[in-house]
Amino acid sequence: MFDTVLVANRGEIAVRVIRTLRAMGVRSVAVFSDADADARHVREADTAVRIGPPPAADSYLSADRLLEAAARTGAQAVHPGYGFLAENAGFARACADAGLVFIGPPAEAIALMGDKIRAKATVREAGVPVVPGSSGSGLTDDQLIAAAHEIGVPVLLKPSAGGGGKGMRLVRDAALLPEEIAAARREARASFGDDTLLVERWVDRPRHIEIQVLADGHGNVIHLGERECSLQRRHQKIVEEAPSVLLDEATRASMGEAAVQAARSCGYRGAGTVEFIVPGGDPSSYYFMEMNTRLQVEHPVTELVTGLDLVEWQLRVAAGEPLPFGQEDVRLTGHAVEARVCAEDPARGFLPSGGTVLRLREPQGDGVRTDSGLSEGAEVGSLYDPMLSKVIAYGPDRESALRKLRAALAGTVTLGVQTNAGFLRRLLAHPAVVSGDLDTGLVEREAASLVTADVPPDVYAAAALLRQAALDPAPGAGWVDPFSVADGWRLGGEPAWTAHHLHVPGHDPVTVRVRGTADGGREVLLDGEGTPRRSSGILPPRPDDPRFVCRLDGVTHAFAALPDGTWLGRDGDAWQVRDHDPVAASLTRGAHAGADSLTAPMPGTVTVVKVAVGDEVAAGQSLLVVEAMKMEHVICAPHAGTVAELDVTPGTTVAMDQVLAVVAPADDPATDPAKEEK
Repeated sequence: MFDTVLVANRGEIAVRVIRTLRAMGVRSVAVFSDADADARHVREADTAVRIGPPPAADSYLSADRLLEAAARTGAQAVHPGYGFLAENAGFARACADAGLVFIGPPAEAIALMGDKIRAKATVREAGVPVVPGSSGSGLTDDQLIAAAHEIGVPVLLKPSAGGGGKGMRLVRDAALLPEEIAAARREARASFGDDTLLVERWVDRPRHIEIQVLADGHGNVIHLGERECSLQRRHQKIVEEAPSVLLDEATRASMGEAAVQAARSCGYRGAGTVEFIVPGGDPSSYYFMEMNTRLQVEHPVTELVTGLDLVEWQLRVAAGEPLPFGQEDVRLTGHAVEARVCAEDPARGFLPSGGTVLRLREPQGDGVRTDSGLSEGAEVGSLYDPMLSKVIAYGPDRESALRKLRAALAGTVTLGVQTNAGFLRRLLAHPAVVSGDLDTGLVEREAASLVTADVPPDVYAAAALLRQAALDPAPGAGWVDPFSVADGWRLGGEPAWTAHHLHVPGHDPVTVRVRGTADGGREVLLDGEGTPRRSSGILPPRPDDPRFVCRLDGVTHAFAALPDGTWLGRDGDAWQVRDHDPVAASLTRGAHAGADSLTAPMPGTVTVVKVAVGDEVAAGQSLLVVEAMKMEHVICAPHAGTVAELDVTPGTTVAMDQVLAVVAPADDPATDPAKEEK
């Protein structure tokens, strides 16, 4: 076994690998960019080395700097995690040339399976069924269009060099093929440095099922069962589980054997995943999609149902050990489900978010595991992938695992950074998910019903109680003049209400009244449509409890609050109470510009500018493209009119909500000289 291993990654996967290295008594070396100098993976490693400035191209994607760090620290092997250089054949070869063991498959297997076109041809020869699609590499736009017409729409455009849903485009209208091909090439080039595309037949209402394989250097190849990964958004997995409720034992064995044959066909070694597309109505008709030549994000669910540490077996296989167990020894016990917590705002179209982690609570134990790279005070920016952590639950059956995961997500707090935790919890309670009636389009169809755009009443109540607490005297302050306390007390009568005027951008102002009670608690009165409602609030429930509890309409809601009382969280959301004057406050999750302004929906980089000042545009016309966290977002005209302002060029770095351009309406006098004269 190795003495020292360099982990060539960051975030939660780096922390995850370091955990196994520590358990095995192997010294860990972390690497970090300037943006991650205080990151959790840096603190948890035995040694950490700076490898460059924040941009990934100058740090985590620099093979030379990673190899230099390995040499400086005496590392004998490199674990690439996933993402970055994990599936880069050139990096695997460079490690070997430097005398380092690459903890992954041979470079030849990475290169073969990394080229989806060659991969399909190879596994087809091995007898593995593949999705019908284009053949040949380096197809031009016209050739891709011709292949799509031959297959028949709908079709799926896919980058040959990458995975993870980056650059994939589902095209249902043949007339949109030229535009979608251009967008897919642009995103593929940005994500993988290669814009080669292929086109495949789209299977309506498909299920995405993958098989975990494990191969050693002595000719042994086995599979560890399947994972259901059908809950996806924009072709990105967001919830995974093992085993799948779709497969019976015969289909599981058949798909497992097909995955083993695919691994053998490329001379695989280590842990890898073979992905299949499966028609929901006929699971026996499965098709090979691709092979991921690395550890998968969702590997924990396989670990929980098999009892195996996959990172440990990656290390043992890389060190030359044979697998001491065969296929007949693999048993799947119980059920595990994983949800990916990402820095994104479901209420704003799942756009990437960012900020400083002010308060963090991540459930662990009693069948719940959180793999995370977060820590309080961490800064979440737009340079890297938006996934922050993974919450995984295990139970004796699927029902209990889902129940535990929903509870764990409800208790996950990431204040200061907007996440999708609440959305995930609601998704896991959806009747189709509970029943196991899944397909890859389910999330997109149901997303609108799972997003809460309105401000919940209990958030208003909690914000008012926080403001009231700020007016109360500090505990232990000694004698306090009772007439200086804003608790509403008055001689010989009921306490008076203290009014708090709260405003959320995009919503009507709400007045919430608070007064003290005889037992030291608080009563809350919400003014709104209909009859006001009276409830009680407790701040806090116990002196040693960091939670803030608000009881509204007979329901108790638990929040997390910082000592200064300015932040609170609800169901994975983060809100900030900002005072504008002594009686009014703004409860906000981000500023918004005027209706004519086009703003950056996320911090990122402008990659495409299609217009100039003075251009006339139609409503909905695409004007700009902003890229962040490996995702493109097209900025469209809010209405017909003229581009009055344009403040960015390709390559401009922008902040969230920064104004990019202004489109004056078509009937605006400023754009019509004749109307101006009148």
